[in-house]
Amino acid sequence: MRPRHNWQLRSRTLELGQRTLIMGIVNVTPDSFSDGGKFLAAEFAVRQALQLLDEGADIVDIGGESTRPGAAVAAEGAELAAATNPVVSEAEELRRVLPVVKAVLRARPGAVLSVDTYKSAVARAVVAAGAEIVNDVSAFQWDKEMARTCAETECGVVLMHTRGRPEQWRNLPHESDILSLLEHDLANRVQVAFERGVRRERIVLDPGFGFGKNFEENYPLLAHFDRLHRMGFPLLAGTSRKSFVGRTAGARAGKDLPPDERLHGSLAAMVATILRGAHIVRVHDVKPAVEAAAVADEILAAAA
Repeated sequence: MRPRHNWQLRSRTLELGQRTLIMGIVNVTPDSFSDGGKFLAAEFAVRQALQLLDEGADIVDIGGESTRPGAAVAAEGAELAAATNPVVSEAEELRRVLPVVKAVLRARPGAVLSVDTYKSAVARAVVAAGAEIVNDVSAFQWDKEMARTCAETECGVVLMHTRGRPEQWRNLPHESDILSLLEHDLANRVQVAFERGVRRERIVLDPGFGFGKNFEENYPLLAHFDRLHRMGFPLLAGTSRKSFVGRTAGARAGKDLPPDERLHGSLAAMVATILRGAHIVRVHDVKPAVEAAAVADEILAAAA
């Protein structure tokens, strides 16, 4: 059984659990691992967002900074990273994201938009512009004002688990019990959220496939995804085009598949998370995800 929840957003409530909700991804970046700058221009990003909505996306998640492995991210008081991996400033991230949010909502006033950011100033501005959700890959770790900002703006929040920062991921030691570590870390982040005023009904948890997890650590998360329900929150899963999918799907050919060839493996991983109780799945390829999720939802319904 998949637990039912009501997710309170800025201006509406989403029912979670009756069927899987699809969150489509739009990267307004020059260096995303998956689409490499295809939607950096605002007009292309808006067009892509509208297409994802037409294909059945329930939520569109718009991001203005890449957090791919190896990328540098800003930290409080940190110097800018080397020019080969520039940190995206608040001003630049807003320049990329804010026009897209505004244009999509002009075209589709009822659209549910999420913004993928760890910066509190960006979060405040995009929620003021009409975004409903802040998706923080650091779960309030990289900007200490983010939790309070989300509480004050009364938006929905996705807290994602990550180990370290993107530039550290390739060198992290193997974790023998990734599930226990993840539960411990997310419980701490939830407590921070509560202490800063974020209400329980506004929080969704994401285990962060590929974020500070090596190849071997992602499959225990898939196999035991349902264990996370005991934390008492709705769950989001983002396996789309991740490198662990590409390695597994390309194993017979003796190579890792590139991101644009990972669709079938991504759908397999996505369905696995749904059958283990994911409420929301974050995907690049919305139309096939909608179809695959519909089948998985029927399996869940039959097993109830």
